[in-house]
Amino acid sequence: MKLILAGLVLMFVVGIEAQWYNFPREAYQGSKDMWRAYQDMKEANWKNSDKYFHARGNHDAAQRGAGGRWAAEVISDAREMIQSNSGRGHEDSAADQEANRWGRDGGDPNRYRPAGLPEKY
Repeated sequence: MKLILAGLVLMFVVGIEAQWYNFPREAYQGSKDMWRAYQDMKEANWKNSDKYFHARGNHDAAQRGAGGRWAAEVISDAREMIQSNSGRGHEDSAADQEANRWGRDGGDPNRYRPAGLPEKY
C-alpha cells in the first residue's frame, strides 16, 4: 500500500513539474534574446527606440517559457538598477520597466516602435 501511495505521489509531482528540465535551456535562450535586442538597439542607433528594444527583448525571451521569462526579468531589473545608480532619472527607469513588463506579459513591442525605425528591427 505504501509503495502504491508513493508511486501516486511521485506521478503527481512529476506531472506538475514535468517541464522543470526545460528551464535552464529556456533561460539561456532568453538571455540570448535579450542580448540580440541590445545589439540591435546599438546597431540601429535610432532616437527614442530604447523602449521598443526593451519590450522586444523581454517579449522574445518570455516566449521561450518560464526560464526565458525569468532571465528577462533578472536581466532587466539588473540593468535598470545599474542605470538608475548612474544618475539617470527615475522617470526614465520607470518607463523602461513598464516597457519590460509589457513585453514579458506578451504585449506587442510595436507599441513602443518609433516612427521610421527600419523594418529590419
